[in-house]
Amino acid sequence: MLTYTPGETVVHRLDPRTKLGFQFAFALVAFSASTLPQGVGLFVVAVGALLLAGGSIRGVLRAYWFVLLVLALGPPIAGLTLDPPWFRVGPAVDSARSVVRIVPILFVSAAYITATPIRATRAAIQKTVPGRPGQLLGVGVALTFRHVPVLGADLRRVRDGLAARGGDTAPVHVRARRIVTLTLVRAFRRSDQLAVALQARCFAWNPTLPRLRFGRLDLVVWLLSAALVAVVVVDILSVL
Repeated sequence: MLTYTPGETVVHRLDPRTKLGFQFAFALVAFSASTLPQGVGLFVVAVGALLLAGGSIRGVLRAYWFVLLVLALGPPIAGLTLDPPWFRVGPAVDSARSVVRIVPILFVSAAYITATPIRATRAAIQKTVPGRPGQLLGVGVALTFRHVPVLGADLRRVRDGLAARGGDTAPVHVRARRIVTLTLVRAFRRSDQLAVALQARCFAWNPTLPRLRFGRLDLVVWLLSAALVAVVVVDILSVL
């Protein structure tokens, strides 16, 4: 599971608002890319961002292996038909293009998670979205980032516990039912513990968050993000 790793890399020094803006611009370009050179360029930029953040390709593949597996199954399933010729290349190729667009976005998001503290993300959201909606969104994102790894660890403990008790010899549907049931029980228990902990700590909607400040490096990344958005706009206007 990907988590924040303290460091002094270039991506660590960027303002979280800059990193969020770059992610948005990169996603726009990724979903509008239609040629092989554009796809290769997306992968180069995504892998470069990950390495600049101090992450590793192996870590991303380990964290997103299930998502990548589901994406890999998309093209073969899209090409299947219920009548001859039983498999159509066109739909499979279209699906593969969509998959290729999503993978670089996962690498860029991994770079953000690796190089951005949760409190900084919450501060960026609350400073960008004013009022109570921004506070609610910031709290939701912060709690999600903090507890998704915890729930993932609970799932692994449930799976390992069943295997230690010989549960791995049971039929697949029996194992799935046990794992889902026990994981949901743990998730609800975690939510109750979280509610009690928030009350015990006098949870505040507007706590003292870290100060955010743009630097010269942020200006460079914002210009790069603007250039990416301009590329998308030019492509749209050329089609029209």
